[in-house]
Amino acid sequence: MNSSNNKKIYFLSDFHLGAPNAEASLVREKKIIQFLDEIKQDAEEIFIVGDLFDFWYEYKKVVPRGYVRILGKLAELTDSGIRVHFFVGNHDMWMKDYFQKELNIPVYFEPKTFEFNNKKFMIGHGDGLGPGDGGYKFIKKIFRNKFCQWLFGVLPSSVGIGIAHYFSNKSRSREDSNIEVFLGEENEWLLIYSKEVLQKEHFDFFIFGHRHLPIDFKLNENSRYINLGEWINYNSYAVFDGNTLELKYYK
Repeated sequence: MNSSNNKKIYFLSDFHLGAPNAEASLVREKKIIQFLDEIKQDAEEIFIVGDLFDFWYEYKKVVPRGYVRILGKLAELTDSGIRVHFFVGNHDMWMKDYFQKELNIPVYFEPKTFEFNNKKFMIGHGDGLGPGDGGYKFIKKIFRNKFCQWLFGVLPSSVGIGIAHYFSNKSRSREDSNIEVFLGEENEWLLIYSKEVLQKEHFDFFIFGHRHLPIDFKLNENSRYINLGEWINYNSYAVFDGNTLELKYYK
C-alpha cells in the first residue's frame, strides 16, 4: 500500500443478508451498497470478514436468490480495479469457487496475515478461535467435511435451504444474546486468542468479526484488537489510511 496516493483499506463484517426476512434484508443490502458506492473513490482494498450472508450454499448450477444487488456491486468493484477479499464465516462457510471465478474475489477459510505500510495484520472471521465454544468447534468440523457438504447438496434446494435457515436463525439468536455486553478482558474469546498469538508473534492489528459487538481494545503499546461489529444494529466498519486504523460507524 502506498499511503501517498490517499487510498484506504476498508474492513467490514457480518451483513447477514437474508435475515431476519427478505424485506428487512433488502433494506440492509441497499444501505451496504450505498456505503460501498461512497468508499469506492478512495478504496484501495476492501476486506469482507465473514457472514456476508445469513446462509450460503453453492449448488453446482444454482445461485441462491435474493443477493443480486450485492453480487453485482462486488463485481463492479473488482472490475474497476479495487481488490476485494472475502473470509468465510460460520453462516456462509459452504463457499466453493463462485466468488473466485465470477467476481475475482479470493476466499479464505482461515485467518490470514497481511502487511500494509509495515503494519502487520491478522484478519479472520473469528469463529472457533480461542477457548470455549467446544460444541460449535465440533459442529464446524462436520460442516467443513466434504462428504457432509455433498450430502446436503443432494437434498432438494427448497428443503435444504429451509433447514439451513432454521438452524442459522437459532445460531444468530444465540450469538446476539450478549451483543450489547463487553464481557471483560478475561472473558472475550477472540481477545484471549489475540493475546496468545502475541506471545509468539507480533501483530499491529488483530481484525475479526463474528462477535457482533464493535470493539477497539489496546492489547499492549503496539498492538490492538478490533472487532468489526455488524450491519444489523451498528453499521460499523474499520478503515486504515496507511498510518492509523479507526473503528467507525456509517450513518
